[in-house]
Amino acid sequence: MDNLQNDYSIIFSHVQKAYGSNVVINDLNLNIRKGERLILLGPSGCGKTTTLRMIAGFEEITKGELKMDGRVVNDIAPGERNIAMVFQSYALFPHLSVWDNITFGLQLQKLPQAEMEKRARMAMEILHLEGYENKKTHELSGGQKQRVALCRALVKQSPYFLLDEPLSNLDAKLRQKARTELVKIHEMFKPTMVYVTHDQIEAMTVAHRIAVMNQGRIQQIDTPANIYHHPANTFVATFIGSPAMNILQAEILDGKIIVGDCALKLPHERLQELGGRSKVLFGLRPEACTPSFESAMINGKADFVENTGNLKTATLKLVTGESFYLQDSDQGLQMEDIRGFNFDWQNVCLFDAESGENLAKVR
Repeated sequence: MDNLQNDYSIIFSHVQKAYGSNVVINDLNLNIRKGERLILLGPSGCGKTTTLRMIAGFEEITKGELKMDGRVVNDIAPGERNIAMVFQSYALFPHLSVWDNITFGLQLQKLPQAEMEKRARMAMEILHLEGYENKKTHELSGGQKQRVALCRALVKQSPYFLLDEPLSNLDAKLRQKARTELVKIHEMFKPTMVYVTHDQIEAMTVAHRIAVMNQGRIQQIDTPANIYHHPANTFVATFIGSPAMNILQAEILDGKIIVGDCALKLPHERLQELGGRSKVLFGLRPEACTPSFESAMINGKADFVENTGNLKTATLKLVTGESFYLQDSDQGLQMEDIRGFNFDWQNVCLFDAESGENLAKVR
């Protein structure tokens, strides 16, 4: 237990959050490492913001235990948890200048003037806010407001940096730039960062680890690469990726897997995963397929082709009526003429037909 406390700064143990009879977080067990960037990712209503607010102390815990730096904080007030938080709405004071917004928390702490100015100047330099000190928030763009909110959190120099969809109000170009700034800030100060988003691109580019949530439960927690290539179940497989992983119905017969109108011999190691199942789900990422214009491992006809400049995405129709997405960066390919695709078995995920669990993880 002592080693666990040394390695982790935030520990959820069998935590439940309910509003009356409505349970929104059920039996949450989550260990967040010191100094890591953990992303809570999932659709709206999955419980990720509620989880963040329990860390901040804004939501009471119904059952279970939350520890921060080895201390049980279930009944500790938000102001005593030494956190810095950036809200989705920025939560800036409209009647205060940029400088007063940034230093407001430090003034409440009665920090010496010299130290307060040192922290504020350093943070404003990092976030390119020099010259905005005397502006009011209504004079700022969305990107500038976002940087002021980040700056206000940064000057606290807290060991916990909590962010609730802080980039959702920015356009795509600003989001990309802000993601880079966030990672750089974290690398400088190395707080424990817990970041809520429903944007998978943010999660994949910012996180050390991602906790994918759905209906108040963690579906998988792992590195971005493992989440993408080795999803724990069909929910994770289809939530991550654009287009999402293709999931097809398949049957097993005499050591072969039948997908569409094609019967393919399963490699021995993949056959071992099946555990005697006669039906499975066949999963394959769109970019893990090689287009075929003649004979193919799985047959399908191009129904629609989308060209986004750097990629071509073809929607194939199988004889079963199922759709399958295939993606390639070769702009010279005449994807309209595709008659199917080939693939490497190491890129295939097989899932249980009922539970949706990845069979490679439940052997």
